[in-house]
Amino acid sequence: MHFFRHRLLGLPALALLIAAAGCSSSDGSPSAAVPSPDAKVAQLCRNLDEVLPRKVDGLERNDPEPRSALTAGWGSPAIILRCGVVRPAEMDDPEADGVEVDGVGWLLQKRDDGSFRFTTTLRRAYVEVNLGKARTEGGVAPLVGLAPAVKKAIPKGIAG
Repeated sequence: MHFFRHRLLGLPALALLIAAAGCSSSDGSPSAAVPSPDAKVAQLCRNLDEVLPRKVDGLERNDPEPRSALTAGWGSPAIILRCGVVRPAEMDDPEADGVEVDGVGWLLQKRDDGSFRFTTTLRRAYVEVNLGKARTEGGVAPLVGLAPAVKKAIPKGIAG
Protein backbone atom coordinates (compact mmCIF):
# COMPACT_ATOMS: atom_id res chain seq x y z
CA MET A 1 0.00 0.00 0.00
CA HIS A 2 1.39 3.36 -0.98
CA PHE A 3 -0.11 6.62 0.08
CA PHE A 4 1.37 10.00 0.63
CA ARG A 5 0.35 13.58 0.91
CA HIS A 6 0.89 15.87 -2.03
CA ARG A 7 -0.60 18.67 -4.06
CA LEU A 8 -3.27 17.67 -6.59
CA LEU A 9 -4.35 20.18 -9.22
CA GLY A 10 -2.94 22.84 -6.93
CA LEU A 11 -4.59 21.25 -3.91
CA PRO A 12 -2.46 21.26 -0.77
CA ALA A 13 -2.06 17.87 0.81
CA LEU A 14 -3.79 16.81 3.94
CA ALA A 15 -3.02 14.45 6.75
CA LEU A 16 -4.68 11.18 5.92
CA LEU A 17 -8.27 11.42 6.94
CA ILE A 18 -11.22 9.28 6.26
CA ALA A 19 -14.45 9.60 4.88
CA ALA A 20 -18.02 10.45 4.10
CA ALA A 21 -21.22 8.45 4.19
CA GLY A 22 -24.02 7.49 1.91
CA CYS A 23 -27.53 7.96 3.10
CA SER A 24 -29.64 5.10 4.34
CA SER A 25 -33.30 4.43 3.80
CA SER A 26 -35.68 3.91 6.70
CA ASP A 27 -35.41 0.11 6.41
CA GLY A 28 -31.62 0.26 6.92
CA SER A 29 -30.62 -0.60 3.36
CA PRO A 30 -28.23 1.90 1.77
CA SER A 31 -29.44 4.36 -0.82
CA ALA A 32 -27.61 6.72 -3.16
CA ALA A 33 -28.56 9.18 -5.85
CA VAL A 34 -27.59 7.82 -9.26
CA PRO A 35 -25.47 10.28 -11.31
CA SER A 36 -26.48 11.25 -14.87
CA PRO A 37 -23.23 11.47 -16.86
CA ASP A 38 -22.88 11.62 -20.64
CA ALA A 39 -22.60 8.37 -22.62
CA LYS A 40 -18.77 8.28 -22.64
CA VAL A 41 -18.51 8.69 -18.88
CA ALA A 42 -21.37 6.25 -18.29
CA GLN A 43 -19.43 3.61 -20.25
CA LEU A 44 -16.32 4.22 -18.13
CA CYS A 45 -18.48 3.83 -15.03
CA ARG A 46 -19.93 0.55 -16.32
CA ASN A 47 -16.34 -0.62 -16.90
CA LEU A 48 -15.52 0.34 -13.31
CA ASP A 49 -18.54 -1.55 -11.98
CA GLU A 50 -17.27 -4.71 -13.70
CA VAL A 51 -13.89 -4.57 -11.92
CA LEU A 52 -14.88 -3.29 -8.47
CA PRO A 53 -13.82 -5.60 -5.66
CA ARG A 54 -16.30 -7.84 -3.91
CA LYS A 55 -14.89 -6.67 -0.58
CA VAL A 56 -13.56 -3.27 0.48
CA ASP A 57 -11.85 -2.86 3.85
CA GLY A 58 -13.10 -6.36 4.76
CA LEU A 59 -16.73 -5.44 4.02
CA GLU A 60 -18.94 -7.38 1.58
CA ARG A 61 -20.48 -5.59 -1.38
CA ASN A 62 -23.90 -4.19 -0.48
CA ASP A 63 -25.07 -2.02 -3.38
CA PRO A 64 -27.42 0.86 -2.65
CA GLU A 65 -30.92 1.39 -3.99
CA PRO A 66 -31.83 2.12 -6.68
CA ARG A 67 -29.54 -0.47 -8.28
CA SER A 68 -27.24 0.98 -10.93
CA ALA A 69 -23.88 0.30 -12.55
CA LEU A 70 -23.04 3.88 -11.52
CA THR A 71 -23.26 3.18 -7.79
CA ALA A 72 -21.81 0.59 -5.44
CA GLY A 73 -21.63 0.00 -1.72
CA TRP A 74 -19.89 -2.13 0.87
CA GLY A 75 -20.92 -2.95 4.43
CA SER A 76 -23.46 -1.35 6.74
CA PRO A 77 -23.29 1.48 7.39
CA ALA A 78 -22.22 1.49 3.79
CA ILE A 79 -19.18 2.85 2.05
CA ILE A 80 -20.84 4.37 -1.02
CA LEU A 81 -19.20 4.84 -4.42
CA ARG A 82 -20.84 6.92 -7.16
CA CYS A 83 -19.29 7.15 -10.62
CA GLY A 84 -19.96 9.92 -13.10
CA VAL A 85 -20.61 12.65 -10.54
CA VAL A 86 -20.28 16.31 -11.42
CA ARG A 87 -16.88 17.91 -10.83
CA PRO A 88 -16.91 19.39 -7.31
CA ALA A 89 -16.51 23.18 -7.25
CA GLU A 90 -13.92 22.72 -4.48
CA MET A 91 -11.47 21.45 -7.12
CA ASP A 92 -11.07 25.10 -8.13
CA ASP A 93 -9.95 26.05 -4.62
CA PRO A 94 -6.13 26.14 -4.36
CA GLU A 95 -6.49 25.59 -0.61
CA ALA A 96 -8.60 22.41 -0.93
CA ASP A 97 -7.22 19.22 0.55
CA GLY A 98 -6.09 16.25 -1.49
CA VAL A 99 -4.47 12.88 -1.01
CA GLU A 100 -2.98 10.28 -3.35
CA VAL A 101 -3.52 6.62 -2.60
CA ASP A 102 -1.80 3.97 -4.70
CA GLY A 103 -1.55 6.20 -7.76
CA VAL A 104 -5.07 7.65 -7.62
CA GLY A 105 -5.53 11.28 -6.60
CA TRP A 106 -8.51 12.28 -4.48
CA LEU A 107 -10.03 15.59 -3.40
CA LEU A 108 -10.96 15.30 0.27
CA GLN A 109 -14.00 17.11 1.64
CA LYS A 110 -14.82 17.01 5.35
CA ARG A 111 -18.54 17.39 5.88
CA ASP A 112 -20.36 19.06 8.75
CA ASP A 113 -21.69 15.71 10.05
CA GLY A 114 -18.14 14.36 10.61
CA SER A 115 -18.11 12.24 7.45
CA PHE A 116 -15.79 12.63 4.48
CA ARG A 117 -16.24 12.59 0.72
CA PHE A 118 -13.38 11.72 -1.64
CA THR A 119 -13.57 12.50 -5.38
CA THR A 120 -10.99 11.34 -7.91
CA THR A 121 -8.83 13.91 -9.66
CA LEU A 122 -7.11 13.71 -13.03
CA ARG A 123 -9.34 10.88 -14.31
CA ARG A 124 -11.71 10.87 -17.30
CA ALA A 125 -14.67 10.34 -14.95
CA TYR A 126 -15.20 11.65 -11.44
CA VAL A 127 -15.62 8.85 -8.91
CA GLU A 128 -16.90 9.80 -5.47
CA VAL A 129 -16.45 7.68 -2.34
CA ASN A 130 -18.46 8.59 0.75
CA LEU A 131 -17.59 7.23 4.14
CA GLY A 132 -19.81 7.94 7.10
CA LYS A 133 -18.57 9.20 10.43
CA ALA A 134 -18.78 5.60 11.70
CA ARG A 135 -16.17 4.59 9.08
CA THR A 136 -13.60 7.34 9.76
CA GLU A 137 -11.37 5.26 12.05
CA GLY A 138 -10.15 3.01 9.21
CA GLY A 139 -7.92 5.60 7.56
CA VAL A 140 -7.69 5.42 3.79
CA ALA A 141 -8.17 1.64 3.70
CA PRO A 142 -11.33 1.88 1.54
CA LEU A 143 -9.44 3.99 -1.01
CA VAL A 144 -6.58 1.49 -1.03
CA GLY A 145 -9.11 -1.24 -1.84
CA LEU A 146 -10.69 0.79 -4.64
CA ALA A 147 -7.58 2.27 -6.29
CA PRO A 148 -6.72 -0.77 -8.49
CA ALA A 149 -10.23 -0.82 -10.00
CA VAL A 150 -10.23 2.95 -10.59
CA LYS A 151 -6.79 2.77 -12.26
CA LYS A 152 -7.93 -0.12 -14.47
CA ALA A 153 -11.29 1.30 -15.59
CA ILE A 154 -10.97 5.09 -15.51
CA PRO A 155 -8.06 6.39 -17.61
CA LYS A 156 -5.97 9.35 -16.52
CA GLY A 157 -7.01 12.66 -17.98
CA ILE A 158 -9.52 15.40 -17.43
CA ALA A 159 -13.20 14.51 -17.27
CA GLY A 160 -15.28 16.39 -19.82
